[in-house]
Amino acid sequence: MKQNVLKALRLLFISPRELLQVRQIKRSGLFDRAFYLASNPRMHRLNCWLPERHYLTRGEKAGFYPYPEFSPQAYLAHNPDVAHSGLPPLLHYIKIGRQENRLTAHVSEIEPGTPLRSPILRTRPAATAPQAIVIHLYYHELWPEFAAVLRKLEFRFDLYATVTIKAEDGDLTGAADLARQIEADFPGAQVFQMRNHGRDIYPFLHLVNAGWLDGYQAICKIHTKKSPHRDDGDDWRDMLIGGILPSAGAAALLEAFKADDAAGFWVADGQNYSGVEWWGSNFERSTQILHRVEVPTHRYEITFPAGSMYWLKPVIIDMIKGLQLVENQFETELGQTDGTLAHAVERALGHLAQAGGLATRETKDILARVGQPAKSLPKPAYVSAFYLPQFHPVAQNDLWWGKGYTEWTGVSRARPQYSGHMQPHLPADLGFYDLRLTEVIGEQTALARAAGVDAFCTYHYWFDGTRILEAPIDRLLTRPEVDFPFYLCWANESWRRNWDGLSGEILLGQSYSPGWEATFAASLLPYFNDRRYQRPDGTRPRFVIYRPEDIPDPAAAVAALRAAWRNLGVGEVELGAVRFHIPGETPVAAELFDFWIEMPPHGLVKEPDFLFGGPEGNRMGPSLAMGFAGLIYDYTAVAARACDPAYVASLPQNTIAGIMPSWDNTARRGAKAHVAWGANPATFDHWLRRLLQTRLPASYRHEMFVNSWNEWGERAALEPSAQYGHAWLNVMARRLGVHEPHTPMEP
Repeated sequence: MKQNVLKALRLLFISPRELLQVRQIKRSGLFDRAFYLASNPRMHRLNCWLPERHYLTRGEKAGFYPYPEFSPQAYLAHNPDVAHSGLPPLLHYIKIGRQENRLTAHVSEIEPGTPLRSPILRTRPAATAPQAIVIHLYYHELWPEFAAVLRKLEFRFDLYATVTIKAEDGDLTGAADLARQIEADFPGAQVFQMRNHGRDIYPFLHLVNAGWLDGYQAICKIHTKKSPHRDDGDDWRDMLIGGILPSAGAAALLEAFKADDAAGFWVADGQNYSGVEWWGSNFERSTQILHRVEVPTHRYEITFPAGSMYWLKPVIIDMIKGLQLVENQFETELGQTDGTLAHAVERALGHLAQAGGLATRETKDILARVGQPAKSLPKPAYVSAFYLPQFHPVAQNDLWWGKGYTEWTGVSRARPQYSGHMQPHLPADLGFYDLRLTEVIGEQTALARAAGVDAFCTYHYWFDGTRILEAPIDRLLTRPEVDFPFYLCWANESWRRNWDGLSGEILLGQSYSPGWEATFAASLLPYFNDRRYQRPDGTRPRFVIYRPEDIPDPAAAVAALRAAWRNLGVGEVELGAVRFHIPGETPVAAELFDFWIEMPPHGLVKEPDFLFGGPEGNRMGPSLAMGFAGLIYDYTAVAARACDPAYVASLPQNTIAGIMPSWDNTARRGAKAHVAWGANPATFDHWLRRLLQTRLPASYRHEMFVNSWNEWGERAALEPSAQYGHAWLNVMARRLGVHEPHTPMEP
């Protein structure tokens, strides 16, 4: 209390010289009151009445910005003579620096080639607990305080610690000594020494980007906060940590947080900050990085977990990884209090949660949920994913598209079409695979089973007896030891040069010559007879037709196919079809097929959803590349419509509910691409939760269909990617759970 009184008196009773300086600051027109108050909203009320005095007496020394483009520390660093002038940095700039056009802002980016010392993180040790705690130690002397907190916790955790190397203080051994102390206090802890770069944010992102925090049910992030610019810095730190790591009851709170399906963050009471004033000078930077994961921002709306100490769910980790922020993008540390990439990331976190329909809970909210049973989502009886076999060269593609062309050719050539457009979208773990190597198919199966996918619905290309892209599945038949649960989908549309199957030069046509049904039915026997071919109902082999509307007489053709299979000894076949978005030449009765497959985005995109190319013109703003003439629509609107009762009522009752991780066919169509903007692991997770709650109960045989496993040319792939890693698979695994694989029937 006495200290606060002294600070108040210091503010009120300043010297005549300081009073003159305050007047000079006001007259300069450079001091931005609104910005200063918005950037530092926790200042005492008295300071808010006299912000220029606060800046002169305390704020400048603490590194506060008087306006967005002026950093006191940066000004001193760029201009060493200022320290010997006897003038505070802002006064020096007003009197001298402004006329000389001196640098005022912090270095925006480390120069390329600057050597950095962050440790290279390779394979992490196996996790030993369901949750992890990550602590960043800038103030080394606070470790005993934090160690005491950790020792009192009632639950098991893996500990990761990043320790700042304070080379600027001449202390090159302190970090190493502290690292050894942490390892002695907590055997098994993973401790890394890092230079002072990116505050507590970049060291955390370094662990995230390396995948070291994958697989945990929840992660806690804390750091040695002192906040010297605040009167209550120590008390604030105690409140932040005690709120999420209390000495008693922490285990029950943590379980309640993990069980809360609608929670993305857990913060101490009072730390869920809302209000436009919290943007400070970070709106533009936050918007820029959020567009990397296609999350929108609003200048007049912000909610985020403040203090940079919180528990977070794994889907947020997946989203942070998707930002792909690396060390060189973080500014040189000059004591900035606002406007850096670290500050922008902190403000952006709330939007990552909101994108997935997740809330930031305070401790009081979590406490109210302690003891409540977790609400479990329904689980599909069977999960299929479309599978594309086009990842190997064939003579026809060599002729049509150039020597060696495969699906990867277009994928690697894709280029961004708007600001934040993360193209090319490239593979991770499996690389640019060639599906003639059957071992790859086995690796895909292992990933799929772990994510809850039961079978691959594999495209089958047959044109009046002519096969194409058959090598992967035919070679599989010769390798019975390779695990690959599959059934076929006859992609019966003609191949056209513009990739949509509807218009353009025909490359490979489908003629449906008389008697084709018997020939086609017989050609499928080797697959039906393979033990891995799927019979989801336990009896009938399953087969799908992609475009039955293209067949001249669908009813007669289906009857002829069924009769042919009976004559061949197959018996009954469970026959399905895809719900396409454009009607074909021949109407198809809903009851003609045993089931229909909903295949997003087909049939789900409506006029109000378009962000570009729709009736309202360009709602994307000036960020589009020159010459872009495609269509961009809102992924979240499509997801919402997929669960809307009015839309569901329009589907045949025997429809399998479908979902897509994303959609972006830039790799195939370039500047004429169709893009579902806003697709990311969080929005996919939100859609999947709603599908399981609202669509699954009425879905055919309680099944679910994913479009797709590996449509890389349309960015509709569950497989690991360079941007998101295993994020799509992680979402599936968390929501669907790992279950026993479907047992194939012997033929």
